[in-house]
Amino acid sequence: MADSPPIAFPAHGTAPDELLAELGTSRADDLGWREGRAFSLVYNSGDHEHERLLEAVARSYQHDNALNPFAYPSLLRIELELVAMAADLFGAPADAGAITSGGTESIFVAVQTARDQARAERGIAEPRLVTPITAHPAFAKAAHYLDVEHVLVPVGADGRVDLDALAEAVDDRTGLVVASAPNYPYGVIDEVTAVAALAAERGVLCHVDACLGGWLLPWWERLGEPVPPWDLRVPGVTSLSADIHKYGYTFKGASVILYRDRALLKYQHFWYDTWPGGLYASGTTAGTRPAPPIAGAWYAVRHLGADGYLRLAGQVRDATRRFRAGIEAQPRLRITHPPDLSLFEFTADDGSIGAIGDGMAARGWHLDRQQGGLHLMLSPYHLRVSDEFLADLAAAVEEAPAGPRGDEPTPTYGGIA
Repeated sequence: MADSPPIAFPAHGTAPDELLAELGTSRADDLGWREGRAFSLVYNSGDHEHERLLEAVARSYQHDNALNPFAYPSLLRIELELVAMAADLFGAPADAGAITSGGTESIFVAVQTARDQARAERGIAEPRLVTPITAHPAFAKAAHYLDVEHVLVPVGADGRVDLDALAEAVDDRTGLVVASAPNYPYGVIDEVTAVAALAAERGVLCHVDACLGGWLLPWWERLGEPVPPWDLRVPGVTSLSADIHKYGYTFKGASVILYRDRALLKYQHFWYDTWPGGLYASGTTAGTRPAPPIAGAWYAVRHLGADGYLRLAGQVRDATRRFRAGIEAQPRLRITHPPDLSLFEFTADDGSIGAIGDGMAARGWHLDRQQGGLHLMLSPYHLRVSDEFLADLAAAVEEAPAGPRGDEPTPTYGGIA
């Protein structure tokens, strides 16, 4: 890029047909998620009718602006109903939540709410945020932007937050304690009941980051899989985030932030009338908000319903079982932390995991590289490609020499926000 000529503003417009022709070729190197070869960023239901519905909804709402929902009564109704449906699923009051643009914004407003609540109700001028080291980087980002001190707590051998270390870290300045359901690196659920009890005992708010697992865990449990208590039904949990654009199977970006009561939600609201333009109010950090993700999420939930989500969860569970069994059958490979859900890390103790990752990349598979190994997050469509993946993995393991290469690339993160 350094040798490329500078990009100048176009002096003349370009015909739509010409730009559309260019569109077909300009995306040649983009992630090909439809073939099931990606394991982050997109959650592939494999349901073309569902995709067709969402694309029609997006076209219908593509020019609308949720900045002023009263200008779009249908959009206001959709958003309120979507929050209420999520609240019913996760054990929250129907009027104590909001739709955001994604997990990062949901986490941001949860931290901001906790900061302001600690200042207003507990007299803490500089509240602290306490999270496990496995918590999503959006917490560190929120702490950075909001000037909140971020205290990191180690995890145990099982990948869950160390409760003794957590108890030591929570002090009189702590404004928010976080648990993950599950965490991204290892796919394990922190002991939410214990974390929330500790927070309640100290008079501290407790947030459950279920951005990744929130729209899968209820159905996982109904399938008979072991799921520990994790949502707002747990005493002491005061807020929860869950991304609809993950296992809710809608397009980016739609997430929900929920609170135990509406009194907390009010700390999230912004009101301003000290300017000539009249009252300005917003319920999240954004001003202008694109309408399609909000509408798309509502239509996705209405289209699938509980039976559809249960069906897709069954496919995710079956895919997870196949991938885990195939990886564990490879003598050189092991899963670093037995996961509670559909994502996990695997490695090779002989140091060859980087070469194995290269071998899979050469075969067209896009696996994220973490500090400790390769990472998989499974969607329904992956059930269809499990045999192909495992055959290619066996070949990549066979051709990879033991030992590290010595030129390992920086681990990359596919993103869950």
